[in-house]
Amino acid sequence: MDLFNSALGKNITFVRPAYFIISGFIGLPNAMYYYIFLFFVYIISVVGNTVVMTVIYLDHNLWTPKYMVVFNLAFTDLFGTTALVPKVLDLFLFNNNRISYSDCLTFLFFCYATLMIQILNLVALSYDRLIAIKYPLHYQVRVTHRFMFSLIASFWLFAIAVCLTAVGLLTRLSFCKSSVVVNSYFCDHRQIYRQACNDKTPSNVFALFLYVIFLWLPLSFILGTYVCIVFALTRVATAQERVKALKTCTGHISLVAIYFIPVLISTSLHNLHSNSRIISISLTSVFPPMLNPIVYVLQTQEIKTSLSKLLKITKQSKCTVRKLLIR
Repeated sequence: MDLFNSALGKNITFVRPAYFIISGFIGLPNAMYYYIFLFFVYIISVVGNTVVMTVIYLDHNLWTPKYMVVFNLAFTDLFGTTALVPKVLDLFLFNNNRISYSDCLTFLFFCYATLMIQILNLVALSYDRLIAIKYPLHYQVRVTHRFMFSLIASFWLFAIAVCLTAVGLLTRLSFCKSSVVVNSYFCDHRQIYRQACNDKTPSNVFALFLYVIFLWLPLSFILGTYVCIVFALTRVATAQERVKALKTCTGHISLVAIYFIPVLISTSLHNLHSNSRIISISLTSVFPPMLNPIVYVLQTQEIKTSLSKLLKITKQSKCTVRKLLIR
Protein backbone atom coordinates (compact mmCIF):
# COMPACT_ATOMS: atom_id res chain seq x y z
CA MET A 1 0.00 0.00 0.00
CA ASP A 2 2.83 2.42 0.89
CA LEU A 3 4.54 1.64 -2.42
CA PHE A 4 1.32 2.42 -4.27
CA ASN A 5 0.97 5.76 -2.48
CA SER A 6 4.61 6.59 -3.18
CA ALA A 7 4.10 5.86 -6.84
CA LEU A 8 1.31 8.41 -6.83
CA GLY A 9 3.63 10.90 -5.18
CA LYS A 10 1.20 11.39 -2.32
CA ASN A 11 1.30 10.50 1.32
CA ILE A 12 -2.28 9.32 1.77
CA THR A 13 -3.72 8.00 5.01
CA PHE A 14 -6.93 5.97 4.77
CA VAL A 15 -9.30 5.85 7.72
CA ARG A 16 -10.78 2.38 8.04
CA PRO A 17 -13.23 1.08 10.62
CA ALA A 18 -12.17 -1.80 12.83
CA TYR A 19 -15.38 -3.58 11.86
CA PHE A 20 -18.62 -3.23 9.90
CA ILE A 21 -22.05 -3.74 11.41
CA ILE A 22 -24.32 -5.79 9.12
CA SER A 23 -27.82 -4.55 9.90
CA GLY A 24 -29.91 -7.37 8.48
CA PHE A 25 -33.66 -6.86 8.82
CA ILE A 26 -34.74 -3.65 10.53
CA GLY A 27 -37.81 -3.79 12.78
CA LEU A 28 -38.96 -7.13 11.37
CA PRO A 29 -40.33 -9.43 14.11
CA ASN A 30 -39.33 -13.10 14.08
CA ALA A 31 -36.67 -12.45 11.43
CA MET A 32 -34.72 -15.46 12.74
CA TYR A 33 -37.26 -17.78 11.10
CA TYR A 34 -36.31 -16.39 7.70
CA TYR A 35 -32.66 -17.21 8.33
CA ILE A 36 -33.67 -20.73 9.42
CA PHE A 37 -35.55 -20.99 6.10
CA LEU A 38 -32.33 -20.00 4.29
CA PHE A 39 -30.55 -22.77 6.18
CA PHE A 40 -32.96 -25.42 4.86
CA VAL A 41 -32.63 -24.01 1.33
CA TYR A 42 -28.86 -24.28 1.75
CA ILE A 43 -29.08 -27.95 2.83
CA ILE A 44 -31.20 -28.80 -0.24
CA SER A 45 -28.70 -26.94 -2.42
CA VAL A 46 -25.74 -28.82 -0.95
CA VAL A 47 -27.41 -32.22 -1.40
CA GLY A 48 -28.66 -31.46 -4.94
CA ASN A 49 -25.40 -30.06 -6.30
CA THR A 50 -23.38 -32.84 -4.66
CA VAL A 51 -25.63 -35.41 -6.36
CA VAL A 52 -25.19 -33.73 -9.77
CA MET A 53 -21.39 -33.57 -9.40
CA THR A 54 -21.25 -37.19 -8.20
CA VAL A 55 -23.35 -38.45 -11.12
CA ILE A 56 -21.20 -36.59 -13.67
CA TYR A 57 -17.99 -37.80 -12.02
CA LEU A 58 -19.04 -41.48 -11.84
CA ASP A 59 -20.61 -41.76 -15.31
CA HIS A 60 -17.89 -41.48 -17.96
CA ASN A 61 -20.56 -41.03 -20.64
CA LEU A 62 -21.13 -37.56 -19.15
CA TRP A 63 -17.49 -36.53 -19.48
CA THR A 64 -18.38 -34.21 -22.36
CA PRO A 65 -17.68 -30.48 -22.85
CA LYS A 66 -21.30 -29.61 -22.01
CA TYR A 67 -21.22 -31.48 -18.71
CA MET A 68 -17.86 -29.96 -17.83
CA VAL A 69 -19.78 -26.66 -17.64
CA VAL A 70 -22.67 -28.29 -15.74
CA PHE A 71 -20.17 -29.75 -13.25
CA ASN A 72 -18.52 -26.33 -12.87
CA LEU A 73 -21.94 -24.71 -12.36
CA ALA A 74 -22.84 -27.23 -9.64
CA PHE A 75 -19.44 -26.72 -7.97
CA THR A 76 -19.82 -22.93 -8.11
CA ASP A 77 -23.35 -23.13 -6.69
CA LEU A 78 -22.10 -25.32 -3.85
CA PHE A 79 -19.07 -23.12 -3.18
CA GLY A 80 -21.06 -19.88 -3.41
CA THR A 81 -23.86 -20.88 -1.04
CA THR A 82 -21.29 -22.32 1.40
CA ALA A 83 -19.42 -19.00 1.35
CA LEU A 84 -22.65 -17.06 1.95
CA VAL A 85 -25.25 -18.91 4.04
CA PRO A 86 -23.18 -20.23 7.00
CA LYS A 87 -21.69 -16.75 7.52
CA VAL A 88 -25.14 -15.15 7.32
CA LEU A 89 -26.43 -17.62 9.93
CA ASP A 90 -23.44 -16.82 12.17
CA LEU A 91 -24.12 -13.07 11.81
CA PHE A 92 -27.80 -13.12 12.70
CA LEU A 93 -28.77 -16.35 14.47
CA PHE A 94 -25.89 -15.99 16.95
CA ASN A 95 -25.97 -12.18 17.21
CA ASN A 96 -22.49 -11.73 15.72
CA ASN A 97 -23.47 -8.96 13.32
CA ARG A 98 -20.10 -7.25 13.69
CA ILE A 99 -17.54 -8.36 11.11
CA SER A 100 -13.96 -7.14 10.93
CA TYR A 101 -12.83 -4.96 8.02
CA SER A 102 -10.61 -7.62 6.42
CA ASP A 103 -13.15 -10.42 6.96
CA CYS A 104 -15.87 -8.31 5.35
CA LEU A 105 -13.80 -7.69 2.22
CA THR A 106 -12.96 -11.41 2.03
CA PHE A 107 -16.66 -12.28 2.43
CA LEU A 108 -17.52 -9.80 -0.33
CA PHE A 109 -14.85 -11.24 -2.65
CA PHE A 110 -16.07 -14.84 -2.47
CA CYS A 111 -19.77 -13.93 -2.74
CA TYR A 112 -19.30 -11.78 -5.84
CA ALA A 113 -16.73 -14.09 -7.51
CA THR A 114 -19.03 -17.12 -7.34
CA LEU A 115 -22.01 -15.08 -8.57
CA MET A 116 -19.98 -13.93 -11.59
CA ILE A 117 -18.88 -17.50 -12.38
CA GLN A 118 -22.49 -18.72 -12.19
CA ILE A 119 -23.53 -16.16 -14.79
CA LEU A 120 -20.55 -16.89 -17.05
CA ASN A 121 -21.36 -20.61 -16.90
CA LEU A 122 -24.75 -19.81 -18.42
CA VAL A 123 -22.94 -17.99 -21.24
CA ALA A 124 -20.81 -21.08 -21.90
CA LEU A 125 -23.89 -23.32 -21.95
CA SER A 126 -25.67 -21.00 -24.39
CA TYR A 127 -22.64 -21.15 -26.72
CA ASP A 128 -22.67 -24.95 -26.44
CA ARG A 129 -26.37 -25.10 -27.44
CA LEU A 130 -25.82 -22.65 -30.31
CA ILE A 131 -23.05 -24.74 -31.90
CA ALA A 132 -24.89 -28.02 -31.25
CA ILE A 133 -28.04 -26.83 -33.07
CA LYS A 134 -26.72 -24.42 -35.71
CA TYR A 135 -23.53 -26.32 -36.62
CA PRO A 136 -24.19 -29.94 -35.56
CA LEU A 137 -21.63 -31.40 -37.97
CA HIS A 138 -18.89 -29.09 -36.62
CA TYR A 139 -19.80 -29.54 -32.93
CA GLN A 140 -17.10 -32.13 -32.16
CA VAL A 141 -14.47 -29.86 -33.73
CA ARG A 142 -15.58 -26.50 -32.30
CA VAL A 143 -16.58 -27.59 -28.79
CA THR A 144 -13.77 -29.78 -27.50
CA HIS A 145 -12.74 -30.70 -23.96
CA ARG A 146 -9.67 -28.50 -24.29
CA PHE A 147 -11.68 -25.52 -25.54
CA MET A 148 -14.28 -25.82 -22.76
CA PHE A 149 -11.62 -26.27 -20.06
CA SER A 150 -9.80 -23.16 -21.35
CA LEU A 151 -13.07 -21.21 -21.40
CA ILE A 152 -13.96 -22.19 -17.84
CA ALA A 153 -10.44 -21.41 -16.60
CA SER A 154 -10.51 -17.98 -18.29
CA PHE A 155 -13.89 -17.27 -16.65
CA TRP A 156 -12.45 -18.06 -13.23
CA LEU A 157 -9.37 -15.89 -13.81
CA PHE A 158 -11.48 -13.02 -15.12
CA ALA A 159 -13.94 -13.15 -12.19
CA ILE A 160 -11.11 -13.31 -9.65
CA ALA A 161 -9.31 -10.37 -11.29
CA VAL A 162 -12.49 -8.27 -11.36
CA CYS A 163 -13.31 -9.02 -7.71
CA LEU A 164 -9.76 -8.28 -6.61
CA THR A 165 -10.03 -4.93 -8.40
CA ALA A 166 -13.33 -4.16 -6.66
CA VAL A 167 -11.84 -5.03 -3.27
CA GLY A 168 -8.69 -3.03 -4.06
CA LEU A 169 -10.76 0.06 -4.84
CA LEU A 170 -12.62 -0.35 -1.53
CA THR A 171 -9.31 -0.31 0.32
CA ARG A 172 -8.71 3.18 -1.15
CA LEU A 173 -11.76 4.55 0.68
CA SER A 174 -11.89 6.30 4.03
CA PHE A 175 -14.80 5.98 6.44
CA CYS A 176 -15.31 8.90 8.80
CA LYS A 177 -17.79 7.14 11.10
CA SER A 178 -16.36 5.01 13.88
CA SER A 179 -19.02 2.36 13.25
CA VAL A 180 -20.16 1.77 9.66
CA VAL A 181 -23.57 0.11 9.31
CA VAL A 182 -24.13 -1.90 6.12
CA ASN A 183 -27.84 -2.01 5.34
CA SER A 184 -27.83 -5.50 3.92
CA TYR A 185 -27.53 -9.12 5.03
CA PHE A 186 -23.93 -9.51 3.82
CA CYS A 187 -20.98 -7.27 2.88
CA ASP A 188 -22.72 -5.58 -0.03
CA HIS A 189 -20.31 -3.74 -2.34
CA ARG A 190 -22.67 -0.84 -3.10
CA GLN A 191 -23.76 -0.37 0.50
CA ILE A 192 -20.13 -0.20 1.64
CA TYR A 193 -18.58 2.22 -0.86
CA ARG A 194 -21.52 4.65 -0.64
CA GLN A 195 -20.66 5.35 3.00
CA ALA A 196 -17.10 6.47 2.27
CA CYS A 197 -16.27 10.09 3.00
CA ASN A 198 -13.51 10.57 0.40
CA ASP A 199 -13.80 10.37 -3.40
CA LYS A 200 -15.78 7.22 -4.25
CA THR A 201 -15.99 7.89 -8.00
CA PRO A 202 -13.67 4.96 -8.95
CA SER A 203 -15.81 2.48 -6.97
CA ASN A 204 -18.99 4.02 -8.34
CA VAL A 205 -17.78 3.71 -11.94
CA PHE A 206 -16.54 0.18 -11.33
CA ALA A 207 -19.92 -0.81 -9.87
CA LEU A 208 -21.53 0.40 -13.11
CA PHE A 209 -18.95 -1.61 -15.05
CA LEU A 210 -19.86 -4.73 -13.03
CA TYR A 211 -23.55 -4.11 -13.70
CA VAL A 212 -22.96 -4.00 -17.47
CA ILE A 213 -20.32 -6.72 -17.80
CA PHE A 214 -22.03 -9.31 -15.58
CA LEU A 215 -25.70 -8.58 -16.22
CA TRP A 216 -26.49 -6.90 -19.52
CA LEU A 217 -23.69 -8.32 -21.67
CA PRO A 218 -24.23 -11.97 -20.63
CA LEU A 219 -28.00 -11.60 -20.95
CA SER A 220 -27.64 -9.96 -24.37
CA PHE A 221 -25.29 -12.72 -25.53
CA ILE A 222 -27.65 -15.46 -24.32
CA LEU A 223 -30.68 -13.85 -25.95
CA GLY A 224 -28.64 -13.39 -29.15
CA THR A 225 -27.72 -17.09 -29.22
CA TYR A 226 -31.38 -18.07 -28.92
CA VAL A 227 -32.33 -15.71 -31.75
CA CYS A 228 -29.72 -17.52 -33.87
CA ILE A 229 -31.05 -20.90 -32.68
CA VAL A 230 -34.63 -19.97 -33.66
CA PHE A 231 -33.47 -18.87 -37.13
CA ALA A 232 -31.51 -22.12 -37.49
CA LEU A 233 -34.57 -24.17 -36.52
CA THR A 234 -36.71 -22.49 -39.18
CA ARG A 235 -34.52 -24.29 -41.73
CA VAL A 236 -35.17 -27.68 -40.14
CA ALA A 237 -37.46 -29.81 -42.28
CA THR A 238 -40.02 -31.13 -39.78
CA ALA A 239 -41.75 -29.75 -36.69
CA GLN A 240 -40.80 -32.91 -34.80
CA GLU A 241 -37.10 -32.23 -35.34
CA ARG A 242 -37.57 -28.63 -34.18
CA VAL A 243 -39.26 -29.76 -30.97
CA LYS A 244 -36.52 -32.34 -30.39
CA ALA A 245 -33.82 -29.67 -30.81
CA LEU A 246 -35.63 -27.24 -28.50
CA LYS A 247 -35.96 -29.91 -25.81
CA THR A 248 -32.17 -29.94 -25.51
CA CYS A 249 -32.38 -26.25 -24.55
CA THR A 250 -35.17 -26.43 -21.93
CA GLY A 251 -32.78 -27.03 -19.03
CA HIS A 252 -30.60 -24.07 -20.00
CA ILE A 253 -33.60 -21.77 -20.62
CA SER A 254 -34.93 -22.67 -17.16
CA LEU A 255 -31.55 -21.83 -15.57
CA VAL A 256 -31.39 -18.48 -17.38
CA ALA A 257 -34.89 -17.60 -16.16
CA ILE A 258 -34.06 -18.70 -12.59
CA TYR A 259 -30.94 -16.51 -12.49
CA PHE A 260 -31.87 -13.41 -14.45
CA ILE A 261 -35.56 -12.74 -13.70
CA PRO A 262 -35.05 -12.22 -9.91
CA VAL A 263 -31.90 -10.12 -10.55
CA LEU A 264 -33.69 -7.91 -13.10
CA ILE A 265 -36.64 -7.43 -10.73
CA SER A 266 -34.44 -6.53 -7.75
CA THR A 267 -32.23 -4.14 -9.75
CA SER A 268 -35.13 -2.38 -11.52
CA LEU A 269 -36.95 -1.54 -8.28
CA HIS A 270 -34.81 1.28 -6.88
CA ASN A 271 -37.12 2.47 -4.09
CA LEU A 272 -37.36 -0.85 -2.28
CA HIS A 273 -37.40 -0.80 1.52
CA SER A 274 -34.19 -2.25 2.95
CA ASN A 275 -36.06 -5.31 4.30
CA SER A 276 -37.65 -6.00 0.91
CA ARG A 277 -34.28 -5.55 -0.77
CA ILE A 278 -32.66 -8.04 1.62
CA ILE A 279 -35.36 -10.63 0.89
CA SER A 280 -35.07 -10.06 -2.86
CA ILE A 281 -31.26 -10.28 -2.98
CA SER A 282 -31.01 -13.23 -0.57
CA LEU A 283 -33.58 -15.27 -2.51
CA THR A 284 -31.76 -14.37 -5.74
CA SER A 285 -28.54 -15.68 -4.15
CA VAL A 286 -29.80 -18.96 -2.65
CA PHE A 287 -32.74 -20.09 -4.80
CA PRO A 288 -30.92 -20.64 -8.15
CA PRO A 289 -28.28 -22.95 -6.58
CA MET A 290 -31.11 -24.95 -4.99
CA LEU A 291 -33.20 -25.15 -8.19
CA ASN A 292 -30.37 -25.84 -10.67
CA PRO A 293 -29.87 -29.51 -9.69
CA ILE A 294 -33.63 -30.08 -9.67
CA VAL A 295 -33.91 -28.60 -13.17
CA TYR A 296 -31.08 -30.75 -14.52
CA VAL A 297 -32.34 -33.94 -12.89
CA LEU A 298 -35.91 -33.44 -14.12
CA GLN A 299 -35.28 -31.91 -17.55
CA THR A 300 -32.05 -33.54 -18.76
CA GLN A 301 -32.46 -37.08 -20.03
CA GLU A 302 -28.75 -37.93 -19.72
CA ILE A 303 -28.67 -37.01 -16.03
CA LYS A 304 -31.90 -38.92 -15.32
CA THR A 305 -30.59 -42.01 -17.13
CA SER A 306 -27.23 -41.88 -15.32
CA LEU A 307 -28.87 -41.33 -11.93
CA SER A 308 -31.28 -44.25 -12.38
CA LYS A 309 -28.36 -46.43 -13.56
CA LEU A 310 -26.28 -45.54 -10.49
CA LEU A 311 -29.24 -46.16 -8.15
CA LYS A 312 -29.81 -49.53 -9.79
CA ILE A 313 -26.14 -50.49 -9.37
CA THR A 314 -26.24 -49.38 -5.71
CA LYS A 315 -29.39 -51.42 -5.10
CA GLN A 316 -27.89 -54.50 -6.72
CA SER A 317 -24.68 -54.18 -4.69
CA LYS A 318 -26.72 -53.94 -1.47
CA CYS A 319 -28.64 -57.09 -2.40
CA THR A 320 -25.36 -58.89 -3.13
CA VAL A 321 -23.92 -57.86 0.25
CA ARG A 322 -27.06 -59.08 2.05
CA LYS A 323 -26.89 -62.46 0.29
CA LEU A 324 -23.24 -62.84 1.26
CA LEU A 325 -24.05 -61.99 4.89
CA ILE A 326 -26.91 -64.50 4.98
CA ARG A 327 -24.60 -67.25 3.71
